[in-house]
Amino acid sequence: MAHAALRHADMAEAVLVLAARRRDQAAFGELVRRRQGWLLALLHRLSGDRALAEDLAQEALMRAWERLPRLEAPAAFAAWLRRIAVTIFLDHVRKKGVRLEVLADDPPFADEAPSVADAGAARLDLERALATLSAAERLCITLSYGEGQSHGEIADTTRLPIGTVKSHIARGAAKMREALRDVPN
Repeated sequence: MAHAALRHADMAEAVLVLAARRRDQAAFGELVRRRQGWLLALLHRLSGDRALAEDLAQEALMRAWERLPRLEAPAAFAAWLRRIAVTIFLDHVRKKGVRLEVLADDPPFADEAPSVADAGAARLDLERALATLSAAERLCITLSYGEGQSHGEIADTTRLPIGTVKSHIARGAAKMREALRDVPN
């Protein structure tokens, strides 16, 4: 078993996905080992709650294991897992009765890409600033700035209109700048 674990540790992610699709549990275990920190961080940023993020990550990994045989493009594993995690987060939000607001398709404040924080301000309390956002703003901000997704990708992932995504990002960034303004450097 230790030999198999060493062998899996050297494999490319797409090769591990192919093996895991054939129900190789050790290969899936290696995928989990490689991606669990990123997955937890994503869900923690989305939810603002570490314990909840752990529960949602566990659910996302179980769902990924169940659905892995249907993943057609092994190289797309990370994006596929992100979509599962976001869907699970959105399901959780909906079960709690929180509605993600769909905004009118009027244009966002500007077509600018707002800066959430200056590069030299590494000490800023981003967790506290994220906590000031609505669930929809936090979701869009996290996917945009934290995951590097485009507005179109976020709209596809969340099923929100692209104008709404742009508005949530612009408004969320403005709220974060305001919250971060009070943080001492």
